[in-house]
Amino acid sequence: MSAMPASLRDEFPLLAAEPDLHYLDSAATSQIHRSAMDAVLHHETTSRANVSRGTYRLAEAADLAYERARQTAARFLNAGSPDEIIFTSGATAALNLVAHAFGNTLQAGDRVLISVAEHHSNFVPWQMLRERTGIELAMIPVTASGQLDLALLPELMDSKCRLVAVTHLSNVTGAWTDVATLVEAARKVGAKVLLDGAQAVQHGPQDVRALGVDFYAFSGHKCFAPGGVGVLWGRGEVLAAMPPFLAGGGMIASVSLEATTWAEPPQRFEAGTPPIAQAVGLAAALEWMMGLDWRQVHARESRLCELLIEGLQRIPGLRLLGPEMSAQRAPIVSFDIPGLHPHDICQVLDTHRLALRGGHHCAQPLLAALGVEVCTRASIALYNDEADIHALLDGLTFALRELA
Repeated sequence: MSAMPASLRDEFPLLAAEPDLHYLDSAATSQIHRSAMDAVLHHETTSRANVSRGTYRLAEAADLAYERARQTAARFLNAGSPDEIIFTSGATAALNLVAHAFGNTLQAGDRVLISVAEHHSNFVPWQMLRERTGIELAMIPVTASGQLDLALLPELMDSKCRLVAVTHLSNVTGAWTDVATLVEAARKVGAKVLLDGAQAVQHGPQDVRALGVDFYAFSGHKCFAPGGVGVLWGRGEVLAAMPPFLAGGGMIASVSLEATTWAEPPQRFEAGTPPIAQAVGLAAALEWMMGLDWRQVHARESRLCELLIEGLQRIPGLRLLGPEMSAQRAPIVSFDIPGLHPHDICQVLDTHRLALRGGHHCAQPLLAALGVEVCTRASIALYNDEADIHALLDGLTFALRELA
């Protein structure tokens, strides 16, 4: 692993071009790393062609680049095989793929277990599956700090449970999920486990085999790569037992007037032209990430998170959402100031070159459980520094005066 530079801002083109910008919205979209942007440009100007279609030089180069990207994603997740990697348009598409393809193997009375803490992308598809098929949809509640309350697992995990689909890391509270406990309970009843890793991958490579799960989904735009690309990892034997989700070119073994047969995974789940250049850019970002010293990165992110929380706790009336500073919290910090709308706060902060997000963060059931409708969120990434935190705290002081 390479040594951790003092500052990474210059490796991100937008941040390098705008040195006075304090970007604290990486939980929504991270900035793209230069290597990923360069990889997309290089591919589009030297190897632009469709994959799995041609035998000429450009097409073969595109095939090679695309399959190398699959291999890189497999290494990033420590997958058993590159054939377990499915490229999608993002985590939302990956989660919907599972809800349809794996969901089509379920029947009325089977149970899917999700949590109150889910992003809508891992909540609404299961509600829709319930409407289509009559499955049961059960909810893991959250504690007062927004962590999954696993005390009810023995009641929720019985022979009817077929799948547990939960977030790996909350996009609102920064709370990590106790995956080991969930996996142990699921295995006892033969249920599969899906993790929504959209927030987690920004904070380092993941090991799906060590996690013990069956599906893992994430998006490129949240891990320093282009938008429009995501990954669904699925355990090989689980993917092989699933029917396709979308139909079209590339996902078939044969087509006749009478019937169609499917290709093996992953092609079975990649109908049509995939996000080729975006996958190449994603691979470049993942390669760069795998070269970092993540212990140093985590220590730095943790220090900045602690500095921010300490400063926020000095603001009268402000309520922090999420767990206290601990190994159970990632650097995503949401807060509520009664009487002030987050959109107003964020607009005032924008005049101070601060980029934060305000709203329900596509997690309305979680916010309802925490007793708020909306909140303001600051999310820290590896390119942030103490100057960003001090600017935010000063900006909030100004905003409180302006909006009082």
